[in-house]
Amino acid sequence: MGTTFNLNGKSVNFDGDPETPILWVLRDHLDVMSPKFGCGAALCGACTVHLEGNAIRSCSTPVSAAAGKNVTTLEGLAPKMGKALNEAWVEFDVPQCGYCQTGQMMSAADLLTRNKHPSSGDIKNALSGNICRCGTYARIEKAVKRAADKLA
Repeated sequence: MGTTFNLNGKSVNFDGDPETPILWVLRDHLDVMSPKFGCGAALCGACTVHLEGNAIRSCSTPVSAAAGKNVTTLEGLAPKMGKALNEAWVEFDVPQCGYCQTGQMMSAADLLTRNKHPSSGDIKNALSGNICRCGTYARIEKAVKRAADKLA
């Protein structure tokens, strides 16, 4: 039986406790390492993935919430979106330690799907739940703006 959902366009099944957070299903059972464990309390954003196209914190969302739905990680972003974000991140040399960057990029993808021309305020608001211990926020903002330009 278990919990069946689509991961990056492919049907997967988790035959375990339905209250297991999506993060641990992804990392421990499906070998998807891009979402990271940061705080475990949905406060830092390192674990951000998309559930039905919306950014969520996978550390606090049970896998039962994904039953029959689509979960997208960084690897599963639409090619145009993934390429635009990746190129912009590289151009502005965003990551230092890199730990938070997957969550930052997933939150940025969520924003850019909904807002093709975000203002600085829009970007700051959309990514405000993502903590970067290295403090690369100014570079992240520039990269999101560049990705928006690339997608336009």
